[in-house]
Amino acid sequence: MTGVREEPSGTGAPFGRRTFMASAVLTAAAPVSAAAPARAAGRPEGAVSGCRSVARLLAVPHGGRGVDWLREALQVAVALELATIPPYLCGWWSVGDRTSHVARLVRRIIGDEMYHMGVVCNLLVAVGGRPRITDAALAYPGPLPGGVRDGVNVYLSGLNRPFVHDVMMAIEAPEEPLDRGISSSPSIGRFYDDLVRAFRTTAPELTAHGQLSEHIGSDVLEPVTDLDGVERAIEIIKEQGEGTTSSPEDAFGDDYPAHYYAFGEIYHGRQLRREHDGWRFTGAPVPFPDARPMARVPAGGWPDPPERVQGLLDRFDTAYAKVLGTLEAAWAGGDARTLHSAVRTMGALEAPALELMETAVPGAHGSTYGPQFRPPGA
Repeated sequence: MTGVREEPSGTGAPFGRRTFMASAVLTAAAPVSAAAPARAAGRPEGAVSGCRSVARLLAVPHGGRGVDWLREALQVAVALELATIPPYLCGWWSVGDRTSHVARLVRRIIGDEMYHMGVVCNLLVAVGGRPRITDAALAYPGPLPGGVRDGVNVYLSGLNRPFVHDVMMAIEAPEEPLDRGISSSPSIGRFYDDLVRAFRTTAPELTAHGQLSEHIGSDVLEPVTDLDGVERAIEIIKEQGEGTTSSPEDAFGDDYPAHYYAFGEIYHGRQLRREHDGWRFTGAPVPFPDARPMARVPAGGWPDPPERVQGLLDRFDTAYAKVLGTLEAAWAGGDARTLHSAVRTMGALEAPALELMETAVPGAHGSTYGPQFRPPGA
């Protein structure tokens, strides 16, 4: 499902999974300061079509969180996981050397996020729902769906340090540093914890019919048919990325730390190293790669682009709309062949994206265009 080509690793280290959690969190990382929030067209404050905000969902008493609540909350989770993929793809596509350490880190995380989205789509189908993937697509720039992490503005750009810090690290920030920050909005970690609790309390009948199985990145998506499987699936999402309470200490052997720490290595230019007073980014150098200078996509998209650029933008957005619609159809029919069709279409996004990233924006001092990931109807 990734639509992302595997690249040689250059290190021989396989992609693995952390197997358990620890209570400590990184205390030495620089705090994540959110960029100024911006409203995406048609999506005030990160609203998900037809769904309440996470704050309103969490305000429902536990006794009132039945199957309908689960379906609504899981649709918000679909939007949350989908929202991370376009900015991470822009960052990855912009890197010139795909065999570099940084490119491999970002590529791995993209695979994880696609897996997370597959998991929540399967869970939604398991409780009798159908993922509305086109409706879930975010118009960039904008806040995260569901009103989580108030103040985080998700925009599209080529890979540069401000983008890594203000978008990638801000999305993936662990629960503990987030709690010490200025935001009072609901956390992604609490949202997922309450999803697990609602599954346990409601104990809905889970159907495997319509769920999909697929290799996604380094993971294997499988149907979830019992409550223990629900808890394991959601724990993996939290452990790898958004909502992690995990320490860098949880990377063992051939495994990798949570996304926040991986992005932190890119931002700080150093690998994590354990010191006497905690974990710090003081290890081996992580060279920042040469990247295509894709400018930050403005609200509403690129203004008055040249005809050739507009053609590339239209070509990209048409393919993107097809990806969204085909993914939605795959989970609507439980059809693995339709999912494979979506994978092929995802692969078609890269060529126009790279052409855009190699086309200079007039008067922008060396910056280039890039894809807008404009959802249908935006």
